[in-house]
Amino acid sequence: MLDGLPGACQIARMSLDLLLIAMAAPEAGAAAPDVQDPVYRTLDGLRRSFIRIGWVVLLLSIGGYYLADPVLHYLRDLTHVTLAAFDIPETFFTFLVMSLAIGVFASFPYVLYSVLSGIRPLFPAFSQTMMRGFWLASVLLFYAGAIFCVKLSLPYGVEFLLEVDSPYIEAVISVEKFASFCLVFIFGFGILFELPLAMILFGRIGAIRRATLARNRRYAVLFITIVAAVVTPTPDVFNLSLMAVPLYTLYEVGLLGMRFYGPVPRKTEGADS
Repeated sequence: MLDGLPGACQIARMSLDLLLIAMAAPEAGAAAPDVQDPVYRTLDGLRRSFIRIGWVVLLLSIGGYYLADPVLHYLRDLTHVTLAAFDIPETFFTFLVMSLAIGVFASFPYVLYSVLSGIRPLFPAFSQTMMRGFWLASVLLFYAGAIFCVKLSLPYGVEFLLEVDSPYIEAVISVEKFASFCLVFIFGFGILFELPLAMILFGRIGAIRRATLARNRRYAVLFITIVAAVVTPTPDVFNLSLMAVPLYTLYEVGLLGMRFYGPVPRKTEGADS
């Protein structure tokens, strides 16, 4: 019975080689992807960009691990809270989360530039100069929102929440929840400050009209107030206004930008002919 074993192994090996060749070969009648198609070029460019973004974030996160403790110490001194670890690996995992957040925060300009460069084939109306200006303004607004949160909203918000406690209760905050709380609001404020650029972008591609947004300012004020009430860590009017007033200012800046960068004019059939 063992005499036929080498022959069986050879047949199995040949079958496996044929299966691999069949899997690698394109299906009969299947059309090859058009490399000139904007959608294909965009997806292929984004795939390559996300691979590079992953490596950049990973490398910066490794360096950010050594900054996790100083950053956490700075946030603790800023908010005057007493931190505690309620589990053995809690501090270690908190440092891992902080290092990843530092990596993303530091690599944001590269991440944004890679994404914008990847989707640019879908928006031929945006020139390279306009894309670079959009990238620069987006980076500045993101970091401005994060700095605004750290310098104003976060310390005042945490102070208000701690004053709500009873006089006989000492607030001892979990280091993991404290880090998550701070990171959510820092990144949240940074993203919210991108409002005028989002308005300009959607107006440029014709998804929204400036006249409609300008005519419905009262609804915008209501929506911004609701968003500010949800995002700010405290329900008092002072902290709510710290978020609502800058957001409405950015809304007006977005309307002004939509006036200078209006929708792309569509070509008529007569012009095409």
